[in-house]
Amino acid sequence: MPSIELTVKNLDEAAATAAEQLGVSADQVKITVIEESKKLFGKVSYKVKAEAPDAAAPAAEKKPSKVPAKAKKAEAAPAEEAPAAPAAEEKKAAAPKKLGAKKKADEAPAAPAAEAPATEAAPAAVEQEEETGPEISATPEDAAKLGEILELLAQKSGLDAEIVVGELQGKYINLSIDGKEAGYLVGKNGEVLNSLQYLINLVAKQQLGNGVRVTLDGNDYRKKRAESLTALAEKIADKVKERGEEAVLEALPAFERRVIHKALQEIEGVTTYSEGEEPDRRVVIAPID
Repeated sequence: MPSIELTVKNLDEAAATAAEQLGVSADQVKITVIEESKKLFGKVSYKVKAEAPDAAAPAAEKKPSKVPAKAKKAEAAPAEEAPAAPAAEEKKAAAPKKLGAKKKADEAPAAPAAEAPATEAAPAAVEQEEETGPEISATPEDAAKLGEILELLAQKSGLDAEIVVGELQGKYINLSIDGKEAGYLVGKNGEVLNSLQYLINLVAKQQLGNGVRVTLDGNDYRKKRAESLTALAEKIADKVKERGEEAVLEALPAFERRVIHKALQEIEGVTTYSEGEEPDRRVVIAPID
């Protein structure tokens, strides 16, 4: 009975690929899993042994089926799963990208969306969705533990990067991934960085259970992004005062909404508040007398 060994992403792909190479139909192939490997972000691969009937078997008289080839094509590029969307601050609509992507993060600020009618939401100087409940303060021990976990995650990804524990701000721990290869952990528009931030916050919730949150940066991406958002907010605020009409920005994560609120907190003639539900929650810049 002829056999081959393959490494595949799923067992359906194994049957289709083995059938094509052995010249039989997929339902004649016997698949035995030799090894199952789990990678970063829950990806799984299988090392399998595929066996087919001897050439003398009746099935050998049939022409190789074309269906397995189509099945292989359909499975060749499976969509990567995004981490489950968080209920509050860190929810992000984008799926995580592969860590090998070498493009640097796009630091251009998002353009404002079309203006919308005023809502009944009360103005707020600072984003408040995560600020309710008892006051929480992160400790150096919390920061060290989460820093070690993040460093282990970076090592398992095969990247040479340094984890820096930054300032503690109430319940927030600032961690940064620095180094020549840190850009791979930022990704386009910070999508990989946002996914990693969500994952490390899940770890914080499971390991610490005290409400501590992590703000994750990479090679000062968020710092540069905050500077761009601040400049954009001030420019839009000037237009709002000039026209006397409010402006609605495009949907932003909570971290970036707080940047907008803080940037305009001391600007006379305008106020800011957030409206909508995650992941479509937006900042509104409105004129005041």
